Amino acid sequence: MIGRRGAGKNGDRGRGGGGLSARLRHPPGGRDARIMLFAQLLDRTGTGVWGASCVLFFTFVAGLDGRQLGLLLGAAGVAGIAGSPLAGHLAARFPVRTLLICCHLLRLAAIGALLVFTRFEVLLLLVAVTSLGDRAAKMLEMLFATRAAGEQRGTYQALSRSVANAGYALGAGLAAIGLAVGTREAYQVLILGNALSFVLAAALVWRTGEQRREPGHAGGSGSEDGEAAAEAAEAGRAGKAGERGEPGEPGRAAAANPWRDRGYLRFVLLDIPLCLDDSILGVGLPLWLIEHTDAPHAVVPAFLIINTVLVVVLQMTVSARVGRPRQAAGAARLYGLTLLGCCVLLALTPEHGAWAATLVLLAAAVLVTAAELLRSVSSWELAVSLAPREARASYLGVAGMSQSIQKSAGPMLLTGAVMVAGPAGWLVLGAAVAGVAVAQRRFALRRLDALGRPDALGGKETGAGPAASTAATGRGAAPVS
Repeated sequence: MIGRRGAGKNGDRGRGGGGLSARLRHPPGGRDARIMLFAQLLDRTGTGVWGASCVLFFTFVAGLDGRQLGLLLGAAGVAGIAGSPLAGHLAARFPVRTLLICCHLLRLAAIGALLVFTRFEVLLLLVAVTSLGDRAAKMLEMLFATRAAGEQRGTYQALSRSVANAGYALGAGLAAIGLAVGTREAYQVLILGNALSFVLAAALVWRTGEQRREPGHAGGSGSEDGEAAAEAAEAGRAGKAGERGEPGEPGRAAAANPWRDRGYLRFVLLDIPLCLDDSILGVGLPLWLIEHTDAPHAVVPAFLIINTVLVVVLQMTVSARVGRPRQAAGAARLYGLTLLGCCVLLALTPEHGAWAATLVLLAAAVLVTAAELLRSVSSWELAVSLAPREARASYLGVAGMSQSIQKSAGPMLLTGAVMVAGPAGWLVLGAAVAGVAVAQRRFALRRLDALGRPDALGGKETGAGPAASTAATGRGAAPVS
């Protein structure tokens, strides 16, 4: 059960006070967070414009056929997978603010080049670079929030998602105007609108201050030298503890490298199917309606409308109830049960009878949106909480791969296996995701205990982390699994 244990005065101030508009005016992280949220709104508006028009642009302006379009979108998905770990690796060495500005400028150059180049080989490169920049930018925004908002990162994440969905909806509406005109010049205006969003977002990010260290990180005065010394001391303590760890298990020294941390990699692997709500909403529901029911095709846009409205309205409420690592682990299990319910509804959708099919599909859209709300807070909170503080940037980069991999593999899984198997395919998928969600909760709680996080025992996270656990016991750190 997801409760609000451990929310003291600071927690109430960070999550409970005021509605969405009030929280947007006074977000966790103060002025910098407010500017970053506005930058995200502009960025996502431009992304919404491009997302609603890109397929038609490539088809009617660039003249690509179906095979070429498939290769183009596939290349974008593969390139996106590399964006998060690359950004995490760089963020451990360079300022996040500078890297995020570079991502916006990189996407600006790639999207602007579409106005000039229409050859398939060049488009393939440009779309891959854009996707790489998209995923890298999202990971850097996540790292910014982790450092700026501290313990209130769940509230910031809820605000970020509400802003993002509003931006996507606004962008899609603006794109509809250009698509109604349908000329080459109209498509070029839409591309310029997306390019303008990158320029404005980069300018806003430039106005923020660099978040040099996470709140609660011991040591240092806040200067770059002080922070480096504190992190070096933390890493040194962790390394010595790791040397005493059990053979064959990743101790603290190995934990500094996410690619050698088996426990964290297991979390990322299990997180991939726990992101399938995205593909079910965007691919599964529309195709199931078209191919297996008599429901009118005009219902398809209603899926996205329901999703957008519910996310904007309910994300803050869900976030307020999933503010701690143990609560996030419980939310992961609830995600699996919710997605199972959605899959059961899809399996039971009547093939004949437009009204009955429409009602069932709309109910499934509500459930998949509820799953998305749970996933958006649980996945992020666990990604942060299960990573050692001294190496969070590189760890979060690896964690960001789960969504990118799902975006590439999820549609193929649904179209190539689940829908081919019919109703039974949905039931198997739902049961499998529910099983993975239960396993994710168990492994997450075990790792929290091994990391010695105070919140693992129901208390409030203080930022002491693994080193404090070692100091308190006087023994070497337990292996992190």
